[in-house]
Amino acid sequence: MIENEKVKKILYGGDYNPEQWPEDTWEEDMRLLKLAHIDVVTLNVFSWASLQPDENTYCFEKLDKIMELVRKHGLKVCLATSTGAHPAWMARKYPDILRTEFNGMRRKFGGRHNSCPNSPTYRKYSVRLAARLAERYKGYENIVAWHISNEYGGECYCENCERAFRVWLKDRYKTIDEWNRAWNNSFWGHTMYDWEDAVLPNMLSEHFASDRTMFQGISLDYRRFNSDSILECCKLEYDALKAVTPDIPVTTNMMGAYKALDYQKWAKELDFVSWDNYPSNEDSAASIAFRHDLMRGVKQGKPFALMEQTPSVTNWLPYNALKRPGVMRLWSYQAVAHGADTVMFFQMKRSIGACEKYHGAVIDHVGNENTRVFREVAALGAELEVLEDRILGARTPAKAAIYFDWENWWAIEYSAGPSVSLHYVDEVLRYYTAFHSLNIPVDLIGAEDDLDPYRIVVAPVMYMVKDGYDEKLRSFVQNGGSFLTTFFSGYVDKNDLVTVGGYPGKLRDILGIWVEEEDALPDGVTNSFVYNGVTYPAELVCDLLHTETAVSYCGYESDFYKGMPVITENSFGKGNAYYVATASNEEFYKHFLQDLCKKAGIEPSVNTPEGVEAAWRENAKGTFLFLLNHTDKEQEVEMSFNGTELIHRSDYKQGDILLLAAKDVAILQKD
Repeated sequence: MIENEKVKKILYGGDYNPEQWPEDTWEEDMRLLKLAHIDVVTLNVFSWASLQPDENTYCFEKLDKIMELVRKHGLKVCLATSTGAHPAWMARKYPDILRTEFNGMRRKFGGRHNSCPNSPTYRKYSVRLAARLAERYKGYENIVAWHISNEYGGECYCENCERAFRVWLKDRYKTIDEWNRAWNNSFWGHTMYDWEDAVLPNMLSEHFASDRTMFQGISLDYRRFNSDSILECCKLEYDALKAVTPDIPVTTNMMGAYKALDYQKWAKELDFVSWDNYPSNEDSAASIAFRHDLMRGVKQGKPFALMEQTPSVTNWLPYNALKRPGVMRLWSYQAVAHGADTVMFFQMKRSIGACEKYHGAVIDHVGNENTRVFREVAALGAELEVLEDRILGARTPAKAAIYFDWENWWAIEYSAGPSVSLHYVDEVLRYYTAFHSLNIPVDLIGAEDDLDPYRIVVAPVMYMVKDGYDEKLRSFVQNGGSFLTTFFSGYVDKNDLVTVGGYPGKLRDILGIWVEEEDALPDGVTNSFVYNGVTYPAELVCDLLHTETAVSYCGYESDFYKGMPVITENSFGKGNAYYVATASNEEFYKHFLQDLCKKAGIEPSVNTPEGVEAAWRENAKGTFLFLLNHTDKEQEVEMSFNGTELIHRSDYKQGDILLLAAKDVAILQKD
């Protein structure tokens, strides 16, 4: 949430790049943006080359004109620092700024995200530009947020990074003996004698593919280091901005379930979370909602800003299909339903050249308001004005949580087994999708988040158990909580070293089981099990486990481990811990979680037809139910409370039938 007294409604707008157009077109742009009910623009995202044409010269004249223009027309500004792409002269004069690829290839100038995060040149000039921007525009009362760089990401394997990696390792491990222990360097003669012995893990050293490494501990630490290095660049700009404009909130736009950066760590360093939502037409409603909830979750449940989405079409997919009529509105409200306090687009106006010239925009190449997309954007803008500030700051009232951890993700997908088909996000989505289909709100939480608000915590494939997290789970279950985890859980510590004494390691007493072996099933090969009278497939991985204090619900139906437990429950203190020893289909997860939720006293507060999503938000102004029809036909929802539909100002009583047209949305405030 942009916590700013200047914000009185859900902000509506997005990226505007007038510097790419003749100045005599700007006034017409203002007319069109006002017609579309746009009230905020993100400026200056990729202007570094024009702002700083050489080492000592800064040219703000054009940006001054743009800032005055939007202020004159009553637009709020999210002002970017422009450091997402460095100028050509900088690469020519200071080649240390250029990245080195995973295969050891040194980049030349071009593209974006081509700045080494450990380059002294990049850090010097990016921070200097941020400070100058803050000084120049600190008096503009319409600036509601700072936007650092743009979609940070990527990796670098240059000499700067290798030197910085050695410093990072020394800070982390303190002694060479501890470093050797943490990486298990007695394996394959990797014993280190000096910090200078450390090299970056890539195709020149430890890797035989980008995601296949011979030394998981080394590659895992590089992931941590790279995320930390890029975060340090962001923090340096953050500090420069805050030194001049302490009251203006600062963010950078994230990218959902983006593997390279540990957003749980990043979110701590930002005033609010913002992110860019670019699903394909084939993505499920649950997978889109998952990414929204993940972005809400990295900031402990606080509302976020939807910084970018396309109003119509992307430009990078193999098949860049249009958003069908109504889908832009539907997905915008879905973001709001899951915690967004802004609805923003990339972009306001289509560029005429380079790779984004066919990416969607509010103002198309035709340059007028007579397009389907413009009409849809304007209609949504008018609706958001009707909502005013009612929903701002509202939170999701979840009693169920899913544990999600970036370091666990990295470790699982670097693991030399059990299966190349095991993907962390896919396994999390299996459980998230079940909650979503049951209309049960769920938070995505990390290792540092409090478990007390929840009745159920699900941790799919919790391969890595971080220091002390088993104690947190032990206390949660002993005090009456329900904990569920799955195959390939509890195997290693934070350094990817196996916890000996039997899987699932430190979780063994909580779960009351011992996992002896794991069988990886090739794609297309399945076993099966019967749960509550229904036969379900066992896929991907099958644990061969023994119950100790747990009880078994069901067993495998074939192979030499026929009859061995698939689902177990262990009473532990006042609570219960569950283990699911395999992967299955969507019907199983919905069936199983419905039973667990009922047992834990969690019931959906509204029942909807399949394809109609229900989501809740609450604040001091009230409780709000969002109903989102993702289907292509009209749907009926029976009201479970008295309330007012806020978009059309219609009153409903309990038992009334609310009709939702195809791709339609209703927002109800509970009486």
